[in-house]
Amino acid sequence: MLQFSKRLDHKGVKVTLVTTLSMIKTIHRASSSSIALETISDGYDEGGMANAESIQAYLDRFWQVGPQTLIKLVEKMNVSGCPVDCIVYDSFLPWALDVARKFGMLGVVFLTQSCAVDSICYHAQKGLLKLPLTGLPPLQPQDMPSFIYDLESYPAFFDMVVTGQFATIDKADFVLCNTFYELEKEVVDWLAKLWPLKTIGPTIPSMYLDKRLEDDKVYGFSIFEPNSEVCMKWLNDREEGSVVYVSFGSLAALETEQMEELAWALKQSDKYFLWVVRASEEAKIPKNFPEKTSEKGLMINWCPQLEVLAHEAMGCFVTHCGWNSTLEALSLGVPMVAMPQWTDQSTNAKNIMDVCRMGLKAPADEKGIVRKEAIEHCIKEILEGERGKEIKENAGKWKKLAKEAMAKGGSSDKNIEEFVANLISFK
Repeated sequence: MLQFSKRLDHKGVKVTLVTTLSMIKTIHRASSSSIALETISDGYDEGGMANAESIQAYLDRFWQVGPQTLIKLVEKMNVSGCPVDCIVYDSFLPWALDVARKFGMLGVVFLTQSCAVDSICYHAQKGLLKLPLTGLPPLQPQDMPSFIYDLESYPAFFDMVVTGQFATIDKADFVLCNTFYELEKEVVDWLAKLWPLKTIGPTIPSMYLDKRLEDDKVYGFSIFEPNSEVCMKWLNDREEGSVVYVSFGSLAALETEQMEELAWALKQSDKYFLWVVRASEEAKIPKNFPEKTSEKGLMINWCPQLEVLAHEAMGCFVTHCGWNSTLEALSLGVPMVAMPQWTDQSTNAKNIMDVCRMGLKAPADEKGIVRKEAIEHCIKEILEGERGKEIKENAGKWKKLAKEAMAKGGSSDKNIEEFVANLISFK
């Protein structure tokens, strides 16, 4: 949402980004930004979700306190000389539409997952999953988002992602999605018949796409402090296309057995690897593994992912296939080895392998563990095998299309222009 804010700002719209006070206290700000920042409360200002008794308790409290504090913030801004004309809100917070309507403003949904996943969740909410899904490959149950494949796994999240997310979407003035048209044409066309949908992504810094926004080189926020200097110095000493980058994002917690299988796969592949292991996950690493692999690998708690993926040494990306990481890999043309864990990642992995054809999904066994042989095979197939040549070519194709979408006159750029024009005419 911050990156979309920068795009609007570049087109002359004054933007204020709003997040929770608890989140502001935990993030690292990487650079100054022209985007103003304000906060609301989730009811747990000192620790966020970590201080709640349960996820459901957190959501219940947030849904009670969030609208109240957002109303107060809008009232404050309206008397400050810069009144609010529109609220763009994360689709997981549908109550923001009620706040917009209270003030007679435009209410705009921002979908943060792929249109493919949005379509699946919408069908689930409407009880239509048995129908063919337009624009999607044939899906097995395990290709569905985890909330749908295993209904009992995360009931609170199911209510938010499937039920709540689409409860009032039909009433929104616009629906924005962090994807680009060329990536999901058929699904976008189908959803656009339901809602006033506009694709406005990929929302990554302009430096990696069209380069039209000066100094837009980083997101600006990071949940953890990245060790940029160590990462980049190490990558600079590696040959082009030789490094396997491994990261499972800021939330996924792999089982100890899975961490061990991944570790030995990296060692057996005999490839250079850069592995992001958060401090909370370090105890799961096999004993003495860093010492045994020091000539080939670098393990680090956090790194600047975009810089790493864009580096010429990058060969492939082993990841859970979260949507943001997937869009980054697509935009930078990096082949992927998919090891999905939960939420939308299984569907993203399916699309990366069978639709975009720019990666491989490492199969899990009956215990849900991806064994070292499977991971090693995928890495070597991409870096050395015949199939890897096609995968790399396809990755390059998607990189080109992502750049074109955000460039002047591209599909996403036109949609942002049209959205801004509608804001101006509404005002």
